[in-house]
Amino acid sequence: MNKWLTTFLFFISINILLQAQGTILPQGNDGYHIIDRLSIKTGVEPDLHTALRPYLRGDVVRYAMQIDTGQVAISSRDRTDLYYIFKDNNEWLLCADQPTIIVGKKEPVYAEAFQDSTGTTYYTRNTQMEACEKDNRYTETQKPLLKHLYKTPANLFELNKSSFYFRVNPMLDFRLNSQLGDADDGLLFLNKRGLEIRAGIDDRVFIYTNIVEVQGRFANYVNRFRNQFDTHPTAGLLKTYKSKIFDFDNGIDYNYGTAMVGFNVSKHIGVQFGHGNNFIGNGHRSLLLSDFGTNYLHLKLNWKIWKFHYQNIFAEFNAASPNSDFGDFRVPKKYMAAHYLSIKLWKGATFGFYEATVFNRDENESFELQYLNPVILYRSVEQLIGSPDNVIVGANFSWTMWKRFQLYGQVVLDEFKFGQGFGWWANKFGIQAGAKYIDAFGLDHLDLQAEINTVRPYTYTHRDSIGASYSHSNQALAHPLGGNFKELILKARYQPTKKLVFEGRVIRANYGEDEDNDATHWGSNILRRTGTSFVENINDNETGQGIGADITILGLDVSYQIWHNLYFELEYFQRVKDSDLDSRDDTDAYFGAGVRMNIGRNRLDF
Repeated sequence: MNKWLTTFLFFISINILLQAQGTILPQGNDGYHIIDRLSIKTGVEPDLHTALRPYLRGDVVRYAMQIDTGQVAISSRDRTDLYYIFKDNNEWLLCADQPTIIVGKKEPVYAEAFQDSTGTTYYTRNTQMEACEKDNRYTETQKPLLKHLYKTPANLFELNKSSFYFRVNPMLDFRLNSQLGDADDGLLFLNKRGLEIRAGIDDRVFIYTNIVEVQGRFANYVNRFRNQFDTHPTAGLLKTYKSKIFDFDNGIDYNYGTAMVGFNVSKHIGVQFGHGNNFIGNGHRSLLLSDFGTNYLHLKLNWKIWKFHYQNIFAEFNAASPNSDFGDFRVPKKYMAAHYLSIKLWKGATFGFYEATVFNRDENESFELQYLNPVILYRSVEQLIGSPDNVIVGANFSWTMWKRFQLYGQVVLDEFKFGQGFGWWANKFGIQAGAKYIDAFGLDHLDLQAEINTVRPYTYTHRDSIGASYSHSNQALAHPLGGNFKELILKARYQPTKKLVFEGRVIRANYGEDEDNDATHWGSNILRRTGTSFVENINDNETGQGIGADITILGLDVSYQIWHNLYFELEYFQRVKDSDLDSRDDTDAYFGAGVRMNIGRNRLDF
């Protein structure tokens, strides 16, 4: 029997005794920024560990309720943010086990759940109650569409029973952009549309799925990325797309989807299985594990108790792009086993340790069973079986202070030998450092962020080329630039009203490229093989070596929320590349507008 299926059936055979957590909150949802800023501003720590994404909807609502007690000083706009969360996740205002404040004597059908930092006691309704009561935060639409659609602002259709809930929503991202300056003539075009479904059964089993179809014509730098790596960010198999309406024949067509089933083995142990992606970190980028690439099959275990959150991820990746010509043969596979231990050290401070190994085997072996051990250090296993695999270790930290600031950072270590000089090719590591400033200069909802990232040449590579490189479908699992770069990111977000948001970002990166004939390997392309026979320098490597290039990205966005999760948006984007080779100099710029509904923005900032 397939080893993935065996493992999955083992876990679901365990008796389920859970405190319901819910479906995943899709990355890009506004709830992430709300939780982020409120955890910094209020000093009230969420039960969830914010570096581990995606969050679970139940955890998000519990934290919003913890803030919405009247005991925490927040602005009227903050309270509007809380009600965005309540509307967006309203199944957690109906189910029987949700926290509700009870004043006075405790009723017999309630059990004490927790106390927050203000001393307010929360109780949990007995899960055996036959009926679910609506919390007063549950918002209903006064005039539903056709009597059955949009009974609540966030959901096209919803069904609520004592042991079952069901939500259906459309997904849309349609935008037109006019290219400016020296860019190629013609419109840039994006048309995403899809359907999202989530459900819960018996407050024990949770299902989330979406499927999105995409057609588009993209900026030249994205096309060059696709030509180089035979792939497109977030996409799998690509098809050409010709538009008669907009008169172009160089677009692409693809689809992607997420499908996750989640359940809890116990009150503190949860399991998720399906197709999706993950992000570890508190920054704009992650040097450990990011959501830059397309979705992948994985089994995820979450162990949460006291101040600890321990997470395992067992994943299956494509060792090459599905767009390569494999004839009648399937795309070769590789695998990852990863774990992350997060601990809240003191109030406002969280530290996490990460370890992952990427490997491939021949057809008769497939998954390395020793990596299924959920607690062992993978380096010891790798050495035991002969050190054939690519092990990545790293750390993440965040520290919130003075209810205004958060400092955060990461360190990733691919390989390092102290006996060698600093410039030795296999001393491979990366560093991230960043800061967030909430309600900057006393202005409500003005949030600033600064971040630097630097990654040494050849980091994330392996001597087995793409078979063990830190990649999936030719897309980086960490930073989109791969290795051999330095980067500065500045971001600003201002929300002057509850519906209007201005966002700006400036990204400046310096990195080193290979020559056109691929005769040299300077450490930027993580898909290329490494080893003393393949790298350009053995002992004199420095970040940015090779054909140097500076990239400057400027992005300005204006968003207005017409209806819950329905946005009208204006955007300006400019990307300038200044290379040591004049032939590689490049400028892409465009301005346009779009409508987005129930789907996060996917900014291609690389």
